[in-house]
Parts: sequence; structure tokens; C-alpha cells
Amino acid sequence: MGNYLLGLDAGNTVIKAVIFDRTGKEVAYAGEEGHSRMPCPGHVERDLGELWANAKRVIRACLNQAGIAATEIAAIGCAGHGNGLYALDRAGEPLIGIQSLDTRATGLVDEWAAEGVGDRTVAIARQRPWPSQTPTLLAWLKRHRPDLFQRIGTVFFSKDFIVNRLTGRRVSEVSDMSGAGLLDLAARRYDRTLMAAYGLADSMALLPPLIESADIAGTVTEAVAAETGLAAGTPVIGGLFDVVASALGSGVSRTGSASIIAGTWSINQVIMDGPTLDGPVFMSSTFDRSRYMAMENSATSAANLEWLVREFFDGEHMDGVSPFDAACALAAAVEPTADDPLYHPYLYGAQQDGHARAGYYGIAGWHGKGHLIRALLEGVAFGHRQHIETIRKAGATFDEAVLSGGGSRSRLWPQIFADVLGMPVSVAVSRETGALGAAIAAGTGVGLFTDFTEGANAMVQIDRHYQPNCALAGHYDRRYRLYTDIAEAMAPLWQRLSATGRLETGVAA
Repeated sequence: MGNYLLGLDAGNTVIKAVIFDRTGKEVAYAGEEGHSRMPCPGHVERDLGELWANAKRVIRACLNQAGIAATEIAAIGCAGHGNGLYALDRAGEPLIGIQSLDTRATGLVDEWAAEGVGDRTVAIARQRPWPSQTPTLLAWLKRHRPDLFQRIGTVFFSKDFIVNRLTGRRVSEVSDMSGAGLLDLAARRYDRTLMAAYGLADSMALLPPLIESADIAGTVTEAVAAETGLAAGTPVIGGLFDVVASALGSGVSRTGSASIIAGTWSINQVIMDGPTLDGPVFMSSTFDRSRYMAMENSATSAANLEWLVREFFDGEHMDGVSPFDAACALAAAVEPTADDPLYHPYLYGAQQDGHARAGYYGIAGWHGKGHLIRALLEGVAFGHRQHIETIRKAGATFDEAVLSGGGSRSRLWPQIFADVLGMPVSVAVSRETGALGAAIAAGTGVGLFTDFTEGANAMVQIDRHYQPNCALAGHYDRRYRLYTDIAEAMAPLWQRLSATGRLETGVAA
């Protein structure tokens, strides 16, 4: 069996290919950024042809960089962003790719909330409908795009699309399907009563065969081998919901272990033995067949810093320093004070309010660029804190966490997380925890490791530890209360602003 594992990570923005050896050492990396289309306010889509073309390029580039024979790759694992909606037509050709930043279905979620739909779905799937959720988007297409809906042959996720292109198989797996609220969580299977709650009882046939994360989905086809440089017949596993992959790839594999991901999304999760908690907490399967992940998530994390850098730092370099590092350096130079401005990280809405918008509050004439950047870093951490408090109120217990995602690469931001959350935070050596988690699952699937924990122990190393600054505990408690109070006060104004935007653009409310 080969000595290397290939992990693919199909995120909302970038698709990455990373080759690891059996110790978790990164042998080669390639990544390529895709383009999102926003044809209407709230609509965020991608071209599936471009996604697959990018995937083929990064795989070939990664292989060339590694300088190894393709036959040395023992298996391939793929992770990808959850939810959104990726569909093939009935002939198996790409039809539409809706990303998990999409908010077009906000009005439908409001309608369902008034009708009590969430009470029916949470009893089965342990989730309530939200705008970017796959069944919510499918129901929206059924109502508003019946022509397109009638052409759908298969509904699955970003990583499933890549697996399909590699192997020709139409399958999905439990972590992604449960993460989208499409499974009876306890039974780990599709459920007609659940689909009926979404108004999709007639859509069961659109859901592909269900496998487990480390099950072999298929093998690389001869045609794909010729296009990518991979060896035909290389096993490809079912793969993972990227947040679950990132947890595994950062070493979070035991019950009670907690993972925080500061990526495009704010992900906050802890591994549980059972599928229920005493509260309205989002739950999915983990990477194995017996445990569950309690998580609270929203599109409110490092995408905010990406936006700020893109819009205000593009092209700025300080002696070779990246614009991200330059922005964080400005924030690090600011001494925290009580009158610092606050920031709400709601560029793509909030989990609890799809109408929410990002905004700065309390800016004064003596505040500079560094204050605004630090406010954004703190605001993202406050968003994570809000989710973590929800998980704890529901009964989950943990007092430390591993931080991964783009936000973990900063030397400043993990310390802000530790201070805002009031608990120790660690950062793993590998920056590509999603791809690494997929590689660990691939190694488990072909028998290189006896289980996921053995794989994580072999391939994950911790790089840095951050202790909370106790002197700032009161400071951040006060600012967090302001952060939540302002959000509560702004809610009706966000609703009015959203309604005005829909009216002016001609989009149906």
C-alpha cells in the first residue's frame, strides 16, 4: 500500500489538494480560488464546471510538486463545505451550485417559523430550518424555480460533486447529510416524515445512496487519471463535512473534545456520545458510526477579515508582509480600552436572524484603522462566544478548545479568542486541517489506521497554546454585553432595511 494520502478540501472559496505522509507531514500543496456569482441580492452561486476544472488543476499541480509516483497514494479523501445545494441533472451533468453563504430563502424560513415547521424538523433531525440549509434551498427552488427543480436528478454537497467527478458514483455520506438536516439523526437514515415537514415528500428520489465517511465510494476512473495524473483505481472514500474534517485534522477525536473553526464560517463544536442535548443545538454525526457533534455555526467568522482586506488593503504590502498580517499588526498595536468601537460580523446574515447586517458602532474621531481592525477581530470572537454559550446552556461541557481555520494563522487572533472565551486555546501545526482530516479518514478507510483516533494521534501535532489574560476578563464581559444588546436593538431596523432592499431590487419578499 502507498505511503501517502491525498486530502482534498472544497470550500466556499478555494479548493485545495494536499498530499500528506503517514505522520501528517505536508509533502505538497496546491490551491485555486473560484468565483462566486451573485445574480440577485442574497443569491450566492458557483459554476460547477469551474469547480471541477480547478480541482483537476490542483490535483495535478500537487502531484507534480510532490515528485512521487501516483501509485504511492494509498487513498483519497475529500472534505467540503456543508449545506448550500449542489445538484446534477437526471443525466448526471452539473446543474447548479448554491453556496452556503446564500440567503435567498430567508423569507421562506420566516414563513416556516410562523407555521411551526422547525418544531417538526428538530424532533427528527435535531435542526431547525435556516436560509442556506440544503432542504430549505431545495424547497425554495421548488416554489420559485419549478423549471430548474424538475431537472434535478441528484442533490448533494460540494465534496460529493468532486467525489462524483473522480469516480462516476453518485453518493453522499452521513456527516454531510446529517449536517444539512436531511437525516433522522438517531437512526442515521433518510426519513420521509422529515422530508414532508420541508414540503419535499416527493423528493426522496433526489437523495443519493448513503454511506459512512470512511467507506469506499469508488475508485479513480481511467478518464480522470488521464486528466489529473492520478492512478486509475485509487480508492476514494465517502469523505466528510468540512467542519467535522477540520475537527479531526486538528486532533479533536475523543468524546468531550472541542473544536473552533474561524474560517468562512464560525464553527463551534464538541463531540458527544448521544444525539440529544437539553436545548436547541444544531447536531450532526461525527466521522464515525456511533457518536455525534453538537455545534453552533454561522457565516460570521474570518470571511469578515477577508472582506476588509479585499476592499481596503488590496495591493498593500509592507516589506513583503501579506495584507492579512499587515492588518493584524495594526490591530496588535492598539491597547484595548473601554471606548473601543464594536463590530457585528453579519456580512452574510446571522444564524438567529437572516436579515442581520454587519456594522461598526461607537466610532469616534480618535479611532484609527487599527481600532477598526481590532473591533472586527473581537466582533468575530464575540460571535463565536455567543454560539459556545448556547452549546454550554444545552448541557455540553468543555473548558479548552483547538482553534483552526484561517483565523488560527494569526498570532494575535487566537489570543483574542482565548481572552474573549475565557479558556485556553491551542492551534495545530497543520494549517490545512480540513484536508488533513479527510486524509486521516482515507487512511482509516483503507486500513492504514485501526480507527480515527489512531489516525489523528499519528498525523496531528499541536503547535501553539494560548492562555486567557485574566486582567481582560471584565473588559470583554462588558463589551460582549454591549455587542448582544446592540444586536437586539438593531433587529427591527435590519428587518426594515432588508425589506427595503428587496422592494428596490424587485426581488420578491
